[in-house]
Amino acid sequence: MKTFEIPNFYRSSYIGKIKALRKNDDPRKKDFAPTTLDFGPVRFHLGRHFGFCYGVENAIEIAYSAIESNPDKRIFMLSQMIHNPTVNMDLEDRGLRFIQDTEGNQITAWDEICSDDIIIIPAFGTTLEIEELLASIGVETQQYNTTCPFVEKVWKTAKKLGDKDYSIIIHGKFSHEETRATFSHSMSESDSIVLKDINEAKVLGSIIKGETPISVFNDKFAERCSPGFDPKTHLKKLGVINQTTMLASDTHEIAEYFKSVMIEVYGEENIADHFADTRDTLCYATNDNQQSTYELLELEADLAIIVGGYNSSNTSHIKELCDSKFKSYFINGQDEILSSHSIHHFDYANKQFQKSDSFIPNKEVVNIVLTSGASCPDAVVESVMDKILGYFPNHESKEAVFERLSSGQS
Repeated sequence: MKTFEIPNFYRSSYIGKIKALRKNDDPRKKDFAPTTLDFGPVRFHLGRHFGFCYGVENAIEIAYSAIESNPDKRIFMLSQMIHNPTVNMDLEDRGLRFIQDTEGNQITAWDEICSDDIIIIPAFGTTLEIEELLASIGVETQQYNTTCPFVEKVWKTAKKLGDKDYSIIIHGKFSHEETRATFSHSMSESDSIVLKDINEAKVLGSIIKGETPISVFNDKFAERCSPGFDPKTHLKKLGVINQTTMLASDTHEIAEYFKSVMIEVYGEENIADHFADTRDTLCYATNDNQQSTYELLELEADLAIIVGGYNSSNTSHIKELCDSKFKSYFINGQDEILSSHSIHHFDYANKQFQKSDSFIPNKEVVNIVLTSGASCPDAVVESVMDKILGYFPNHESKEAVFERLSSGQS
């Protein structure tokens, strides 16, 4: 896989060595078991896969290259480069400005943008409407288009579905930049609708089966479907795609549910004419990170720390998985660890911050699951590890632990 030139301060020499060791031992990525770092009084269990993915590193490389290559030009990002505060703050410090926030609200007015400006399209991609607007201003966007290839793969799947006259169900969060972009591309190919979860899928399924009146569709989905979407005619042939950072199990459940609905309505012998058996369009990194998290759930640990941006979808789902087994804390960096007794963390489900005391138990040996999302720098994860190690003054050195790990000792 291609390697990218990103600033060294995002990398961690220590975690980098651990990842290189695992890659050397498992080049085909068949082993999702965690890496255990035994420091004596505290053990960290690292996810097999975490941190910057292909799409994120590609986006960061392009953004920093744009800044370096255009010192005399104004440089704008359509929205956040990726959902990580460390990266976005550093880009802002270097003069980059944002046009919209993550919800699509305007920060810089479109009439302030001119054809000489550099506009960077973020890894999430953008809508066809914004592409057309930038073209009308005369802005060239392809050179600095950092759209992740796995997002573009979803758009290609939408086109294949549209070519065969399937209506498209998008499993995603409607306010998320990636879902807004995918919805725009999808509805240019076919009638499209965005569903958040299996509960919404079941409402739509009930409408398809005639158990729920059409009026419910208009009340619940009118703002999340393409113009002219007619549930009487556009719910007879369906295909499912997703925001690439959703839980794979959730997308699979939704797809299997709609398949069962179409079998019930049209008969199993006719299923191919009414349901497209598309594969999950999750990106490889999201899938790897989620599979690695399932392996972490096989452990017995005292707590889990998940590091990443608070508006990061893929990180929130890792937190969701960890919640099923551990007392879990979602933080964006080491500054959120206030002391050995207190931690400031984010409750993603309720979108609010919390402070918890006694988060590190008073035990002879403390076991901590540590992982991150696909947009979190390894350097930030290492800084979290270092902060916690500081509360265990008699811990073994990181070098000694790595030497033992690399020699195959437990």
